[in-house]
Order: sequence, then structure tokens, then C-alpha cells
Amino acid sequence: MLKRPNSPADLPASVPLFPLTGALLLPYARRPLNIFEPRYVEMIDHALRGDRLIGLIQPRDTSEESPKGRAPLQRIGTVGRISHFEEVEEARYFVILEGLCRFELLKEMPTMTPFRRGLIATDAFASDFDREFGEEAVDRPRFLKMMRDYAEFGNFDLNWDEIEKTGTADLVNFCAMVSPYGAAEKQALLEADTLETRAETLIAMAEFEMAKGDDRASPLN
Repeated sequence: MLKRPNSPADLPASVPLFPLTGALLLPYARRPLNIFEPRYVEMIDHALRGDRLIGLIQPRDTSEESPKGRAPLQRIGTVGRISHFEEVEEARYFVILEGLCRFELLKEMPTMTPFRRGLIATDAFASDFDREFGEEAVDRPRFLKMMRDYAEFGNFDLNWDEIEKTGTADLVNFCAMVSPYGAAEKQALLEADTLETRAETLIAMAEFEMAKGDDRASPLN
């Protein structure tokens, strides 16, 4: 089994690119993906023969989930490592991508493959390899209150025993990934310069959504 990269120095200078609208992957989080388009099945085949690394990145035009051709891409994405895969049927994969480190897309590279490849820079995101980096700056009680309020607003249950045992960084990043927001909001969460900024952005988004819900429920509207 290939060892998990531990620093930007362990990452290659280029990775296959998987453009996917609304797809957010953060360090140490895991994202399941169903792969069925032939170009991306070939990308998975290629990754499995090598270092198992893929660059998940959003297209700038969010009208298509996975645009064809050379549609412009966002500047920031995330290097993910295939930590699990299954061949669920012929020419189809189920994979779990584990977030390693964000990257800046420097430029796309010429390639003969049906999938795209990009030259990347990751040194600016070296702290992504520290699982607990920035936790001390997050107001955890305030973040947990937002989760409780939002769960009540959305009428869904949370496993509070598990939440209490979950580290702050993992909790914030998990909430960012499963949040119901659009592609632009997901990109803002990805590009947040600190964990505290990401947490505060989530709180602000939730408070705004709950306030809109309260306005719609008001008898004066």
C-alpha cells in the first residue's frame, strides 16, 4: 500500500484533474464518488496504476456538473488520495477520495489522455497536513450552538456523542462538506485562509438561512 503523503514535498508537481461542480473536499475528510464517464474511469485506472492522487476542482461555469472540453477551472482545488475503490460493474467505479492538501492550479498541461492534467503548487497550504492546525482559534461552543440551532431549524437529528468526541478541525470541515450550499459558497469555504474563517463563514451562512426561514414563516409576510 502506498504511504499517505505527509507534506507538500511528498506530492507530485502535476495531477489528473477532476472538474466537478459543487464538490468540496477538505484535508482529512473523505468524499465518496461514483465514476462512470469513460474519461474519468480511465483517470481512475491511471491513478490506481500510480500514486492514487487526483485533483478535485470546480469549474468556473457551474451550469454543468462535469463540463466537457477545456472549460475554465477555479484557481484552488484539493489533492485527494484514493483510499478505497470498488469496481461495482463493468466500466464503473465507486471510490472514496481522502483530502490531502489544497492546491493552486498554475496551468493545464498538454496531454494525450481524455482527462485533464494540471501543474500545481501546494507549498502555501502546507498547514493542511496538520490535522489540528488552527483549532485553538475556533470558538467551538459557538460553532456547536450553530449546529444545534440549525439541526432544530432543519428538523434533523445529530449524533451528539460522536460530535463531542470529534476534533474541532474535523468537525468544521465535515460541516463544510455536507452543507447544503451552492458551488460559489463551497468554493469560498475551500479558500478560507484559516479554520476560524471557515467556521465563522459557516455560522454566518447558517444564521442567514435561518433568518430567511423565519421571515418566510412570519404572518406579516
